[in-house]
This record gives sequence, structure tokens and C-alpha cells, in this order.
Amino acid sequence: MSSRVKSTRDYHSPRRVQQAAATRRHILETAQRVFEAEGYAATSVAAVAAAAEVSSKTLYLAFSTKSGLLRTLWDQALGGADDHQPVTARAWFREMLDEPDPERRLRLNARNSRAVKERAGGLLRVISDAAQVDPDARDLWLLIQTEFRDNQAAVVDLIHEQGALRPGLQVDRAADILWTFNHPDLWRLLVVQRGWSPEEYEAWVADAACAQLL
Repeated sequence: MSSRVKSTRDYHSPRRVQQAAATRRHILETAQRVFEAEGYAATSVAAVAAAAEVSSKTLYLAFSTKSGLLRTLWDQALGGADDHQPVTARAWFREMLDEPDPERRLRLNARNSRAVKERAGGLLRVISDAAQVDPDARDLWLLIQTEFRDNQAAVVDLIHEQGALRPGLQVDRAADILWTFNHPDLWRLLVVQRGWSPEEYEAWVADAACAQLL
């Protein structure tokens, strides 16, 4: 009977939990690297498992499907593996919303846009490409686009409430403009294709947003 108790305790030991978390992190890091290098459509679950040196069964048990793995990667890219808060609840977004000066708020928004793109720009490209061939990935891409625009609309609403929005500019049109400036496709065009530095991207987005909205 004592051996059974010992076995149960071993199974739920902190060491096993840590090992499982480390394996999960390793799989996610490997999956992102393989997806970004080979593309979503060309990458199978078996290929990710082989690159991570785990069984396909382990990967399926953890993420269910390839699209489930992709969605988990996006959640982690936004806030870390253990951070399930929405973007609007995170400190860096709250700092921007709480900033009373409209110009400073837009510049903090550009800073946040750059930080997300630096962390997840490659993954956003993978999701965008995957949306062309996978229904679940398409749903994820649409969700990302909706959340991106909603977040930018929240910034515009605050500026409008302060009476700082440029005269004659409608709130909905202003949200479209700010969403466009912060869209991942613009990052890809300027930084990835044209070779702008992240600092140049951030400065241009901030200047353009202030010029267009204030």
C-alpha cells in the first residue's frame, strides 16, 4: 500500500510538472521555427514532432491538431505561455490607454505595435499564409484581424472623447487608419521587404498616426 502512495506522489511531483512544461516549451519553439522556415502547408505534425524529438502522439495529446498548435503559438506570442489575459488587460496596453496626452498615447501605441511585430511578425506571416489553406487557421486570422482593429478603435475612442481627434475625421474612419498603420502586412512590407529597422518603423507609424488623427 505504501508503494502505491509513493507512486501517486511521484506522478504528481513538481519535477514531473516542470519536465512537462519544459517539453511543451520546446515543442512550441520548434514548431514556430519549422513553420516559419518551411511554411504551414508544407509542415506536417510528424515533421514538427521529429524536429522536436518527441512522438506525434505527444504532440497530438498536447495540441489536438496542427491548427491547435498554431493557435497556441499565437497565444504565447502575445503574452507568454502562462499569460491568458486579453491584450487590453496587459500592462503595456494599459499604460498606453492610461496616458492622458493624445500624442504620447499614439506614440506608445506605435511602440506596442513594434514590440508585437518583433516578437510575432514571422508567426503572423505563417498564420496569414495558413489561412489560405486551412479553415481553422482562417478563423484564427480573422479573429486576430478583428481583435487588432478593436484594439485600435479603443485608442481612437479615447482620443475622440478628449476632443483631440482631427476636426472632420469620423471615428470609424480614424479607427481604420490607425488599424492600417499597425497592420502586420505593413510591417512585412517596410521592415521585412524594404529593410526598414524596427526603430524606423515605430517612428514612422507614430508620426503618421499623429499627423492623420490629431
